[in-house]
Amino acid sequence: MQSEMNPWSSNQTIDVDRLFAEFGIGPIGEVARRLPEVPSFMRRGVVVGHRDYGLIVDAIRNRTPFHVLTGFMPSGLPHLGHLMVMKEVVWHIRQGGNGYVAVADREAHAVRGLSWEKCREFGKEYLKALYALGFEGTTYYQSKNERLKDLAFEASTKVNFSDLSAIYGFGPETSLSHAVSVATQVADILFPQLDAGPAPTVVPVGLDQDPHIRLTRDVAYKLRMFTVEDRGDHISVRSKNAPEEALEAVSRAFPGSKKYAGHVDVTGLSMDRVEGAVREIEIAHGGFGFYLPSSTYHIFIPGLQGGKMSSSVPDSLIGFYESERSLKKKIMAALTGGRMTLEEQRRLGGEPDRCPVYLLNLFHMLEDDVELADLRRRCESGELTCGQCKKETLERVQAFLVDLREKMDAVEHLAEEV
Repeated sequence: MQSEMNPWSSNQTIDVDRLFAEFGIGPIGEVARRLPEVPSFMRRGVVVGHRDYGLIVDAIRNRTPFHVLTGFMPSGLPHLGHLMVMKEVVWHIRQGGNGYVAVADREAHAVRGLSWEKCREFGKEYLKALYALGFEGTTYYQSKNERLKDLAFEASTKVNFSDLSAIYGFGPETSLSHAVSVATQVADILFPQLDAGPAPTVVPVGLDQDPHIRLTRDVAYKLRMFTVEDRGDHISVRSKNAPEEALEAVSRAFPGSKKYAGHVDVTGLSMDRVEGAVREIEIAHGGFGFYLPSSTYHIFIPGLQGGKMSSSVPDSLIGFYESERSLKKKIMAALTGGRMTLEEQRRLGGEPDRCPVYLLNLFHMLEDDVELADLRRRCESGELTCGQCKKETLERVQAFLVDLREKMDAVEHLAEEV
């Protein structure tokens, strides 16, 4: 894995352990156990990492405001590779989050060269699927959101080309529109706090999208007027670029505090209370008061022929509009974790963790943990042949797609209104 990870690549191999170590992503397990309800995608090891997800857990437990946002680049029709992040967003909304989804048409136009008409056409399909899965909240196209564009411009004042080169590997041949699309994605991640007020914000993404999260956290920090630091015996509110009248307001807000050149020291109050008051003062003086965004990271559902499920390998993906004939052909021809012969399969059992068909069930097709455990037992014991497993999985996928398409048709008007 290179230090520069390319979020636009469809075939990169990601070393999860190295990514965690190099960029400071934490394993999700310990913080997830504090949730009132641990969702299947965390229980089953699909979501594997996080940044500052504890803020979201606290908001869910305490029923305090938080946002959840993700975006989709409309470079083609949606498929099962996009389903996990959709389900993660909907789950967080059901836990009390304010939902936001961006259709990244600026990115698709700049990076993939798609026409605006095609971006709109594909974007509508993503939105239909989201609404069909139960999404509630705010959706928008980047190109139509003027407040987003203004925020992207403001964010770009905190980014230079050396940052883009270090994070993304941009070089002299990189188009300016590609850089603008990156600034727009930063604005996407911060937009819920601009729109509905500062609050913890979680962005569920695949591991390949971490560069956007790192850059946005850096920009959010740079856009703050103050830092608030716990010094043990006092809380220090330190000006970064705050006007003097804002620093005076901080001093007045905490009677008994001590004001110095560039910072105010507060005693006898909790960190949370001081941070909240400082954030309000910052906003009152024209600042943003952003929380650094949190994130969760899921591994990719494997393609039916191995590797990442991607539009660049049509035989490896299952589209939401896959015909029955095509679906049957793809699943019955899929790679498996089975043995070379039926006799070996009966004697040694299969290897489900290496099998795209089993993992299709783990990711999406079997909601019940007991049923999934039984499928695994039958595979590993040799009781279940790969052919029979494919037939059972085919039936589940067919039923899922029929139901999803019916729901998509029923909510088409919602997607049209965006």
